[in-house]
Amino acid sequence: MIDGKTANEIFDSVRLHVQSGELQPGDTLPPVRELAVSLAINRNTVAAAYKRLVTSGLAQSLGRNGTVIAAPNFRPAREGNAPQTRLLDISGGNPAPARLPDVRRYFTAIDATPRLYGDAAVDARLGVWAENWMAGDHPAGGEINLASGAVDAVERLLSAQLLPGDSVAVEDPCFLSSINMLRYAGFSPAPVAVDHEGMQVDALEAALLNGARAAIVTPRAHNPTGCCLSAARAAALREVLARYPQVMVIVDDHFALLSAADYHSVIPDTTRRWALVRSMSKALGPDMRMALIACDTVTSAHLRLRLNPGSQWVSHLLQDLVFACLTDDRFRERLDDNRRFYTSQQCKMAAALHARGVNHVLPGDGLNLWLPLAGPSQPLAFQLAQAGWLVREGEPFGIQTPAHGLRLSLSTLNDGDIARLADDIQYALQQHNQE
Repeated sequence: MIDGKTANEIFDSVRLHVQSGELQPGDTLPPVRELAVSLAINRNTVAAAYKRLVTSGLAQSLGRNGTVIAAPNFRPAREGNAPQTRLLDISGGNPAPARLPDVRRYFTAIDATPRLYGDAAVDARLGVWAENWMAGDHPAGGEINLASGAVDAVERLLSAQLLPGDSVAVEDPCFLSSINMLRYAGFSPAPVAVDHEGMQVDALEAALLNGARAAIVTPRAHNPTGCCLSAARAAALREVLARYPQVMVIVDDHFALLSAADYHSVIPDTTRRWALVRSMSKALGPDMRMALIACDTVTSAHLRLRLNPGSQWVSHLLQDLVFACLTDDRFRERLDDNRRFYTSQQCKMAAALHARGVNHVLPGDGLNLWLPLAGPSQPLAFQLAQAGWLVREGEPFGIQTPAHGLRLSLSTLNDGDIARLADDIQYALQQHNQE
């Protein structure tokens, strides 16, 4: 049924059979050796075709169990609240709505002058502000660009420089939207374990030795664990990356406006392609979707070419609103208060759990607290649901193996909620340990 003499012809043949329905999800493709014999071609040609099928998402490699036609995943795990639940939802990873700015205050700052094709993509005032804010946190000579959020920025940066199938080193566990983006863009995520100080050095070295062509590092408020890079860990990662100057380094500093942790750069001066991404979505709200990107001049040129066939620029009306927020004294004061609030939520939740004997939880940075578990999280999530809580199970955050834990979004909880949640977690863990 499958024919062809080249890898592309074999790929197209399988694709046609999938589209016609002759091959169904779960159907096993012939072993590489067997198909090579039947087509009278080299095994490497078949292996290359199968690799492209897996990279494109048409097939799935099951190791010794062969290669099967993949089922389309129309419902990937994603961020956000469950709007119709009766439970207290602490699963969504959202900022506190009451702490987001009232953008109506800044409507008068919008420039009514029409912005047309050919106009500058980045507002000059916002560009200067971004340069001043990000200066010193990246190698010299960077240029400022914009994208529609941090995930959009990372996807565009990777697509501008890499090819489908290329390996990208990412933290494991990893942010859900980043996992989805990498897989649907056709990149191969190379998992790098994290601990309380961030990405582990030896694991990053291993991923780079195995051919990763880019590394994405979260310096603060890692999602889902909340860990931040220590100065020592950042320096060690920088030493590793300095040995691979050809590897693109993307720093996803998505929580920069609200983080109480110090920023420690991992970008070596010798790295040829680099980018520092800082999102506005946590401080201004997910609908104020914008990320500032500082990157080297070559990456900047590629990124602008990548933007050109599509949106070309982020709405200048949105740029006006963001700049008005960032330069407003009242907003800056509120920002300081919000930073203290999110840090306090982490400390209160960890302290409440420690007081109840749950001592393996560390306060982190960001909107979420991570509760590590030794096994599957579903039984505890179910028990907490019976107590009135909707939590985020940790397994989907894993790259190749499940991440056992619960992610708890704390932004809407008051002190009484935190105490009750700690009680319910303690009880759920006790019940689970008795089974």
